[in-house]
Amino acid sequence: MNSESRVYVAGNTGLVGSAIVRMLHWKGYTNILSSPSSRWDLRRQEDVETFFRINEPEYVYLAAAKVGGIGANSEYPAHFIYDNLMIQSNIIDAARKFGVKKLLFLGSSCIYPKMCEQPIKEEYLMTGPLEPTNDAYAIAKIAGIKMCQAYRKQYGFNAISLMPTNLYGPNDNFDLESSHVLPAMIAKYHYAKTEGYTIDMGGPWWPDVKLWGDGSARREFLHVDDLAEACYTCMKDYDSSEPINVGTGEDITIKELAGIVSDVVGHPGQTTWDTTKPNGTPRKVLDVSKIKSLGWKPKIELKDGIKNTYDWYKQILLEKVYK
Repeated sequence: MNSESRVYVAGNTGLVGSAIVRMLHWKGYTNILSSPSSRWDLRRQEDVETFFRINEPEYVYLAAAKVGGIGANSEYPAHFIYDNLMIQSNIIDAARKFGVKKLLFLGSSCIYPKMCEQPIKEEYLMTGPLEPTNDAYAIAKIAGIKMCQAYRKQYGFNAISLMPTNLYGPNDNFDLESSHVLPAMIAKYHYAKTEGYTIDMGGPWWPDVKLWGDGSARREFLHVDDLAEACYTCMKDYDSSEPINVGTGEDITIKELAGIVSDVVGHPGQTTWDTTKPNGTPRKVLDVSKIKSLGWKPKIELKDGIKNTYDWYKQILLEKVYK
């Protein structure tokens, strides 16, 4: 792959896809292809094959997916399994049919069993029951990995799979009904901060921020720009049917994360915990020794990344005000 290669980034406006596009532009790539949803429905095989026939991509980053947090996954499991199965199946199949040189499929660390040994190694896939709150999404992603492996075995198609940990960064989804834990926190703390007001006799007051669970669950977080660099490294240097983990290899409790977000946002109020809501998987941290052996390592510290993301979020809110 070189700077003049025709590179298709499926899902280019989302969190991961937009980061890959930024990275490719920064590295001087000039033929970056996209498939706007206003014209191309990636769930439709005819649309996808027509796109490949017209645009003739040489390399594919498959970052298009339907994603969401615990609430959205619990309420709309049919959407998560159907949309993701159709999107990834259509793109992988079309890439093989139309002579793509290499495809990189982005899975998710939620594919691993709920009670998995920690840190999670790639070989732990399918060794136990999944986390039930997002099993439909996880099964779709597992199918994507298996499809890449099957197409490599039967057709010799060069497809690889990456399993990123929890991601965050610019272009994330901050909708409280469907977002993941970190962007949801940023939105909640920002709202509580901006809704604070002065009580006539009692001084300033800010609403409490209520978060799901008890804060004891442990999670690993990776800035999406670090993931984009990992994708580039693997597109160049990784050639195996086995999936490869991408993360920091370090985790933090949700309660500790809330403290960092509250500090970055500058919310002076209290945080409360709704223990009637699920914690999800107790702990999830990836073994990232395989990808580090390729020379990649994360560069963005968690607090710096959260500050970067919050600055982006505030700018987007400001632009909406002045539209």
